[in-house]
Parts: sequence; C-alpha cells; structure tokens
Amino acid sequence: MRLTFFDLDQTLLEGDSDYEWGRFLVDEAVVDGPTYARANEQFKAQYDAGELDIHAYQRFVLQPLIDEPIARMHALRARFVAERIGPVVARQASAVVDFHRRRGDTLAIITATNRFVTEPIAELLGIEHLIATEPEVVDGAYTGAIAGTPSYREGKITRARDFVASLDAAPETITFYSDSHNDLPLLRWADCPVAVDPDPRLAAAAREAGWPVITLRGETMPAID
Repeated sequence: MRLTFFDLDQTLLEGDSDYEWGRFLVDEAVVDGPTYARANEQFKAQYDAGELDIHAYQRFVLQPLIDEPIARMHALRARFVAERIGPVVARQASAVVDFHRRRGDTLAIITATNRFVTEPIAELLGIEHLIATEPEVVDGAYTGAIAGTPSYREGKITRARDFVASLDAAPETITFYSDSHNDLPLLRWADCPVAVDPDPRLAAAAREAGWPVITLRGETMPAID
C-alpha cells in the first residue's frame, strides 16, 4: 500500500484558501473591512516568512464563527467554495490526484488551514481523507482555540504519523506534494518528497536535495513516478 499526502494551498490550489476566506468575509461585510484585511495581510506575511504563530492566527480566523450564526457561516462557506475556490484549483491537480488513485494509493490532504474552511474543498477535490488544523468546539460552539496538534510545520509530522498509525497496514512508501518551505519537516520525513510550484526557499532546498520539482499549473500533466 502506498500513501500520498497533498498540501492544499498553493499546491492543489493556485491560491491560499485561508487567506482568500478572509478576503471573502471582508467582501461580504461579515467583518470590519480595513482592520480585518490589514490583519489578514500581516498573518500571510508571517506565514510566508515562516514566523506564523498558528494559535494567534487561528483565534483570528475562527472569530467570525464565534460572532456569527453558524448557519450563516455554512451558507457563506458554500458560496466561497463555489465562487472563489473552484476557479483556482490548479489545472493539473485532478490529473495528479487521479494518477495516484488509479495506482491504488491512499490519498490525504494535509494542511495547516482549519477544517471548517477545508472540509468542503477536500470534497470538491474528491480526496477522502483530510488532516487539517482542528478548531476546538465546546457544547457545539467554536471557542477560537485549536484542538490537539495543529498540522503546521513540525506538527504535520505528528499528525501524519497519527494518520499512518490509524491505517490497517503500514504504507510501503509515503509521497508528499507541497509548495512551501514551511513543509520542509514533512517533506524530509516522507519517502518521496515532491516540490510543487515551490516558493524560493523550498525550491533551493529541493535542488540541494535532488527532489523532483513540478508544476500543476501548466497545460499538461507533469511527469511523475
């Protein structure tokens, strides 16, 4: 049995679902526009620099789920996925996912973005397993905190190992596709790391390590093993 993990944002998507969700909430006047947009940009810059406080960020992105009726947020999320995510699925994402599915791999998205945002995106992409940062829910209400280990940087290894332990059989090989230097810990842990449209720091690390570097944004499916 083979196991293939996919990062989500900027890997299977030509964009960042967490960041775009924030922009969508601003556009829909769910949050205070200038203040929220400014904070959203600051957190994105911290992520890009590898300096994000994931707990502070999750408190920020989960606050609307505390302040607004959850039925409204679910309706907004459905529109968000249809209007903002569908158009930015990378051109070759489905082809690569289908390649691994036909090969018989177990497929999972592993992402730092929280489950509220990413669950319907995993469904859109047809990937059964989702390992995401889990928002804490107490008595049916979001608290703004994270439940368990966030799937971010080294935490992705913890969550990946937990997932592997839950399988009926140990995988012979583990493949991981990602665009971000924040995922270097998990890329180095995987048997078959693949850099996808990588940021400059990951591109440099991939060249040094001899990892495959591919794009999912081209006209044709990349050559993969």
